[in-house]
Amino acid sequence: MTHALNLVWNPSEGINLGFFMIRYYSLMFVIAFGLGWFLMKKIFERENESIEKLDSLFVWTVLATLIGARLGHVFFYDWEYFRNHLLEIFLPFKFEPEFQFTGFQGLASHGAAIAIIVAMYYYSKKILKRSLLWILDRVVIPVASGAIFVRLGNFFNSEIIGHETSSAFGIRFLHDTFSKADAVQKTGIADPKEAYNAIATDPKFATLLAEVPSRHPTQLYEAFCYVFVFAILFFLYWKTNARLKSGLLFGLFLVLLFVVRFVVEFVKESQGGFESELGLFSTGQWLSIPFIIIGLFFIIRAQRNPLAES
Repeated sequence: MTHALNLVWNPSEGINLGFFMIRYYSLMFVIAFGLGWFLMKKIFERENESIEKLDSLFVWTVLATLIGARLGHVFFYDWEYFRNHLLEIFLPFKFEPEFQFTGFQGLASHGAAIAIIVAMYYYSKKILKRSLLWILDRVVIPVASGAIFVRLGNFFNSEIIGHETSSAFGIRFLHDTFSKADAVQKTGIADPKEAYNAIATDPKFATLLAEVPSRHPTQLYEAFCYVFVFAILFFLYWKTNARLKSGLLFGLFLVLLFVVRFVVEFVKESQGGFESELGLFSTGQWLSIPFIIIGLFFIIRAQRNPLAES
């Protein structure tokens, strides 16, 4: 029987600069968007497009990603709650049972994908003056790279974790089992960071540590697979004539990314949503199926129209 490595995941909140804390989740987003801007700059240079248009693309993509991901979580996964707490959709606070700063807890990649497509439609018409598929075939390359870092951010946040496992891939997510308040209350240590460290390393709290199950690190599974999604799209764009086949790279992106999402969902803890009503698959899987079908449509369309200009 294979046993888990028993790695206890107890990350710090971020990089403490003394006067400011750079949280890892936020840092991963900054890296994702920064790398995305760099990749699109190289693409625009190759295509002889004005770099001035890149600034608008960056702004539109950032806004579409954040707004779409937030609304996706609200409507796909937790509408029963937010329908009664509308202000919390775009405000990083909870007002009940008491006022509390929470940050924006809950972003859904399916919502981000929809919003980016909508934003690219307006960007292509109003600013770029090219077809929608031209920009979609190219923007999916940095989007795929960004997906890697978003999932790494989820890993640092100990969120979107998997089912319990005894496999060698299992990781014990300390922060998922014990909230800050739980860690403080159970250890009697006032500082949450020290309380977590005590649970992880002090034999006196071995019984508490034993309560932390080993789970699939589904964030790392997705991030690892997205590396290959990015590499495939990057190679096809730069080394083949795939960029000339309108919709091919966009379709391939949808199929590869959401097939990965669909498969990993089998070992992922439920994120809520409408899966209890439909059964069979999780909410994330049901939402992935339309994207996969649309992707296949564009792949087939591109193959039937070789070298079609975008």
